Amino acid sequence: MSVVSSIPKADRPANSAVAAPPATAAIAAASASVGRTLEIEQRGLASVHRALADGLAEAFAGAAEIIERATGNVIVTGMGKSGHVGRKIAATLSSTGTPSHYVHPVEASHGDLGVLRDTDVVLAISWSGETAELADIVEYTRRFGVPLVALTSRPDSALGRAADIGLFLPASEEACPNGLAPTTSTTMQLAAGDALAILLLERRGFTATDFNRYHPGGKLGQRLMQVRRLMHEGADMPLVTISARLSDGIVEMSSKRFGIVGVVDLEGYLVGVLTDGDVRRAFSDSFTDRPIVEVMGATPQTVGGDTLAVTVLARMNESRITSIFVVEDGRPAGLVHVHDLLRARLA
Repeated sequence: MSVVSSIPKADRPANSAVAAPPATAAIAAASASVGRTLEIEQRGLASVHRALADGLAEAFAGAAEIIERATGNVIVTGMGKSGHVGRKIAATLSSTGTPSHYVHPVEASHGDLGVLRDTDVVLAISWSGETAELADIVEYTRRFGVPLVALTSRPDSALGRAADIGLFLPASEEACPNGLAPTTSTTMQLAAGDALAILLLERRGFTATDFNRYHPGGKLGQRLMQVRRLMHEGADMPLVTISARLSDGIVEMSSKRFGIVGVVDLEGYLVGVLTDGDVRRAFSDSFTDRPIVEVMGATPQTVGGDTLAVTVLARMNESRITSIFVVEDGRPAGLVHVHDLLRARLA
């Protein structure tokens, strides 16, 4: 059912124009056009993949080594559509642990070259390799020994010849039927930038925990939250010693209201847990007060403080438990209840 037809007729403005659903012929034409564009761009990406065996993989490794040796930033530059791609590449590099920012080549010619240091690396993007606006920043890198990585389709271009490392992408058909609007070429540039960022990420062992430092906000930040940020600590933890009796555990469980009690030995190590299920089973066996060690579970499930909260939630769902102790060096550091995870909007 269309969006338009789902609106009650009485609620529509009297003078509003209601668009008719597209005709079958129009849908078929749209499907053919979109499908053709996707197929052409897919062929472009496939050609990049094939080029890995023809020297491109070596170029990516060389570019990664240059960037890793640099103690400064990756300065990405490009003009027009290549510039828009460059902004995205710079953002991806920065968010995955490679400090980077975009510099507009025209602005560079009017003072922004001052941002460049010999500790930086320049990643210049131009499909033709002959973008006039890049001339000043390219010349600056050659004059002051700033490493230059080129992302272009032409090794014999001015940019290709000047670069220390060239990421040379194969020439491919643009999806634009006039062969003018950058389409396939920008898709290939963007994919190459993503590939370089992920290569650097993997080489340095960049983890989800590292990623969280740069993405503290929004849904992504929530998914990368460590469980230590949600746990109950100190006096809020339900704990008794190994010498406690079952009645002591029940009192502690009732006062803290997590449905669980941790049992620690004389050195503070977690040696077991008493759950509300254990208590119910104790009552079903004609309840008598007895040492807690006779009733507790001796192999409690635990997690470390740096475990991702989403991982803990998945584990709770799988094990059908509602609380879990967070331990550091075998000692309880906190407790997380499933409600804590749900309040953090992890589900």
